[in-house]
Formats: sequence, C-alpha cells, structure tokens
Amino acid sequence: MEASEFEARKQELMEECTIRPEVFVRLMPRLERFMVPFVGRLARKEQIEHARTFVRGLLSDLEHKNAESIAYLFGQERMPLQHFLGVSCWDDKPLRDELVSQIGKQLGEVDGVIVFDPSAFPKSGCDSVGVARQWCGRLGKVDNCQVGIFMGYVSSREHALVDMRLYLPKEWTNDRKRREKAGVPKEIRYRTRHELCLEMLAEHAQQLPHQWITGDDEMGRPYWFRRRLDVLDERYLLAVPCNTTVRDLEVDPPAYSGRGRYPKRPWIRVDRLLKTLQENDWTEIDVRDGSKGPLIVEAVKRRVMGRTDKRQEGHEEVFVAIRYKDRDDQRVVQTDYYLSNASGDTALTQFARAAKAEHRIEECIQRAKGKAGLADYEVRTWNGWHHHQTLSLIATWFLVTETRRGKKMDTGNHASADPGGHRVDPPQPLRMRYSLCNPGHPRKASPTQPARLPVPLETS
Repeated sequence: MEASEFEARKQELMEECTIRPEVFVRLMPRLERFMVPFVGRLARKEQIEHARTFVRGLLSDLEHKNAESIAYLFGQERMPLQHFLGVSCWDDKPLRDELVSQIGKQLGEVDGVIVFDPSAFPKSGCDSVGVARQWCGRLGKVDNCQVGIFMGYVSSREHALVDMRLYLPKEWTNDRKRREKAGVPKEIRYRTRHELCLEMLAEHAQQLPHQWITGDDEMGRPYWFRRRLDVLDERYLLAVPCNTTVRDLEVDPPAYSGRGRYPKRPWIRVDRLLKTLQENDWTEIDVRDGSKGPLIVEAVKRRVMGRTDKRQEGHEEVFVAIRYKDRDDQRVVQTDYYLSNASGDTALTQFARAAKAEHRIEECIQRAKGKAGLADYEVRTWNGWHHHQTLSLIATWFLVTETRRGKKMDTGNHASADPGGHRVDPPQPLRMRYSLCNPGHPRKASPTQPARLPVPLETS
C-alpha cells in the first residue's frame, strides 16, 4: 500500500474515534498484567505482540473492530495483523483454557449457573465458514448467517462468557471443497448445537462450580438433551416453547370405565396447562438487586411427565412458569416456560434464580458485541473465526474484571471489598415496586397481594 493511501485510510479510521490511544495511559499497566497469562500460551514473540495489539483495539471505541481498523489505529500495517488473525496456525484453545480457569477461580461459587445460548452473525455471501440460511435472532427471521454456541457462567459475583463453538450445518460438513477452502480441520464432523453444548460442558464443568444448567427455549426443546443432562446428574432448568406438551401429574387421570385399558392423564400444552390453574396457585417473588430497582415476578410449579422426541412418555420433570405483569398488575406482558429435573420440593425462589441467570448470558453476548467487537470480524476461515472470538472473549473478561474492581473501590454502592465482591445492601424499610416495561413508574399496589419471596441473585 502506498504511503499516501495508508495515511488517508488511517485518518479516516481515526476520525471514527473519540477516544485516542492516549486514553490507555493509566489503563495500560493493568491491561499488560492482565494479558501476561494469556500471551504466555503463545509460542512466538510476534504473536504475543499481535495479540496484545488486537485486544487493545477491541477495547477501543473504533466503530468497526477488525484487523484493518485496529492496525491503522495503532499506526501499523494491516497485513501482519490480518495474517495473525486469519491465516496463522496458532492454537487458540490454550488461551480459552486460561480464560475458563480464571473465571472459575474468580467468579466460582457452589451455587453457580452454567448457561448456553446460540447467537447468530449475519453474513453476505457463501464463503465464510459455517454460513448458511439459519434462524437469526438479531434479524428476527431465517437469513444468511453464522451461528456460534456460547457458554456463560453466572454467580453472585458477576457473569461472563467462558467458551464458544461454531456450528457447522450439514451442508458444510458434507462439502469437502468448502471445508478445504475455509480450513475446517479434517477431524471436525457434524454435531448438533446441543452436542456442542455437551462438549463444552464435559470440558469445563469441573472448573466451574455450579448447581444449575440453563438455556433458552432452543436449548430446552429437544427431550433427548434434557434427558442426557439428567443422566449426567446435572440439575437443569431449561426454557421450552409454549407448545411443549406434558402430562400433569397433580391431577387425577380420567375415571376407569371398567373396560379396556386404564385411562392416562391427557397430554396438554404448557400454555394451556396454566389456564387450568387458579390465581392463588401463583407465588409472588421479589427478584432483588436489579440495576433499575426491584423486579416482581409471579411463579408456579407443577409435577409433570415429559414427552420424548418420539412422542412417548419420558421421565418426571417439574414444569415452572414465570410471568411478568404490567405496572397495574392487570395484564400479563410476558410468560416464560421451563422444565427441570430438580426435586419437586425445590423452592420457587431457586427456580427464579436460575431463570434470571438464563437471561444473563444475553447481557454477556451484547456486552461482547457492543464493547469488545465480538461480531466485527472480517475473516472467512475456521482459524480466523476462532481466533477473533477467543480474543474478543478475553477482552470482554477484562471488562468484567475492571467492573468488579470498580465495584470494590466504590464505597457508595455498599459493596464489600473482599475478593468475592458480594453486595451488602443497607436496610430498606420501604421498597417501591416497578414494572418490567417501565421501571421509572411505580405500580399500584394490589389490594390482596400474596407474600413475596426474596431471591438473592447476582449483582447487576
């Protein structure tokens, strides 16, 4: 690239920034110390320098945090950084192993929650590894995109992304030419999204102390996945679609007519099951520690029999529904449905805690995309995708550590300065109730309100 073209492009990119590299003067010593155990997993000096540069760029306020933009931001040629990211064969797995180890040590608690969530990256063309027409939540429709399966960890200390896998559709795993062009390793075979989750769980479960496995309704939809977690002795609370069918074990089966087989309880959709319940079956739960004030939800649980993917009876589960009302307590604005293999005696507060953790991974992914360039990559190869994602997860983890550091230093938030960083709230004799949709307006109190159950959840 000619010098004039280089300077013109650099100036164009610099104009996108409101924060110049000088902003890192005070932050750089902490970032350098933070990066030491990660870059120690790299073999060559230039790889170490490129990794440090790239993470610094991911933490900048560049509009597009790709290799080209980051290189120009720091006055470097783009080709070496692009080669490091997309072509170089350095192993990214040891860096993620270090990441999991740190998260487990710093955030780990015995009652932690492991969360799985797929996230799509819209792409044009057909050459980017794993791209296909798939459901894209960002666009709200089936479109051309890549899908990453992310694993998160939630505790009262904080929440963070710990690992990811790229989902390869069958059209990719069965196409030798596309695989070779994208650099997909020969040993990679087709695995469902749920199999990728089980793979990450087997790899990291011992380093992440936990009591729950949770995920969205895509994760909870297949019966075989829930059954597999049950066999692995993992306690799950997985969201399911509203049309999931179960047998309600808390109602009597139809009366026997005296002829033929004894009748069984009918299959019923979980959304229709709720309509058979009374209002006094619901328990009001105060989900504390929200950043916008307390959040009141209502929950109910029922012992049910699950239905297998072959439409047969499965194992006994607990159906949990959590609903959110408007500020007048008159209209339900959202209802979430879950199935769990926990004991039927498990308190609703425990289910509510796990359900809230399920939403935390969405915050993690949005933080990674918005502040650490998770979706800003311009690479097409298998190595390139994993390199970028790994470095983005590391940058996101640095943001988490800085957030925890800020909470410890800020005495105004009543957070303790111990390594756990648990929040200690002062006494609050009067608690306002806020709506889910508009937390700025207090809801009118209902004349007959059931007792609220406080749920100790992670700090927001």
